[in-house]
Amino acid sequence: MPPTWTSRLRDPIWWNDLLQLAKTALAAVAAWVIAAHLLDLPQPFLAPWAALLVVHATVYRTFSRGLQQIAATVIAVLLATSIGELMGLSTASVALLLVLGLLVGTVSWFGAEATTIAATGLIVLTTGFTDDAALISRLLDTGIGIAVGLLVNLAVWPPLRRRTAIAAMDLIDDGIGDLLVDMADGLHEDCSPDDVSGWLDRSRELDGDIDHAWALVRQAQESARWNPRRSAGPVRDPRAWHDLLRRMEQSVAEIRSMSRTVGDEQSHRGAWGDDFALPWLAMLGDTGRAAKQADAVAMGAARTRLEGFAEELRSTERSPAWPIYGALIINLRNIIDAMGEVAAANPLQQPAPPLRHPRGRAATSTG
Repeated sequence: MPPTWTSRLRDPIWWNDLLQLAKTALAAVAAWVIAAHLLDLPQPFLAPWAALLVVHATVYRTFSRGLQQIAATVIAVLLATSIGELMGLSTASVALLLVLGLLVGTVSWFGAEATTIAATGLIVLTTGFTDDAALISRLLDTGIGIAVGLLVNLAVWPPLRRRTAIAAMDLIDDGIGDLLVDMADGLHEDCSPDDVSGWLDRSRELDGDIDHAWALVRQAQESARWNPRRSAGPVRDPRAWHDLLRRMEQSVAEIRSMSRTVGDEQSHRGAWGDDFALPWLAMLGDTGRAAKQADAVAMGAARTRLEGFAEELRSTERSPAWPIYGALIINLRNIIDAMGEVAAANPLQQPAPPLRHPRGRAATSTG
């Protein structure tokens, strides 16, 4: 179901993206005003273009992209001037410029600016390369755009991607909890192979969500570098977040193992017997609900119940299904241990979103 405008207005990730768009537009417009109206440069188009390219999601990357773009622009101007002086404006000179520009752009240091040298050089060559004043003007245009982009990104609420990382992690523990509850409900009935395949597919989707959360955590860590905000300090080394993501990764792996185990048992409860199935399925469902609610106390109670249940099974006569019992108990124990730590970490501190978060839990809670 597509998100409504109300949910978007309450979504902290959406607000961060909107702020970044506004800052990028502000930097481009300010660069144009300075180059075109204050300094009255003859061809000020490079100023907003440079600002658009250099304003990035983090202050650190804005600085690094700015350095890359300065180097790329200087090389492009010098390359276009040299080729223009030697060959003039012709098909051969354009071809040579593009080949050399793209070749220099393959140097790994230029990163995302790989095509900037060729593109800027082409503009310089085709719009005039014999006028030294024009060349200086183009360098000045680019410098203005880069400087404005840096200042805007640094001065106007420098981005700290903490909230986006926390929101992404917050969705994962809910997904894990929902899947565990659905598995418990499904296994109470005669679930089909399609049900097991669906659980496996959902576990893979959770893996994708975790990969996305890792990327956002790395982005948040980068956003804290060179960031003057006082709250940036703890984000520079978010070891607690790394630990939580690893625990959620382990939980998803255990869920996948559990799904394959029950998938190999065609009759499910018919093979296990109610003495095992009913208590174990009850603990599986309780674990899922505790994960969704980030309830560390309930998770600890489930762990205690599981330990007592395992001890009781060890003292009774072993059935032919004992290897299955052991595998499922170990899977569930590992999930409880991992998600118990995740629940205990809630809530992680973060600024309140602009509006109340639409979720039932507090906006500060997370996986």
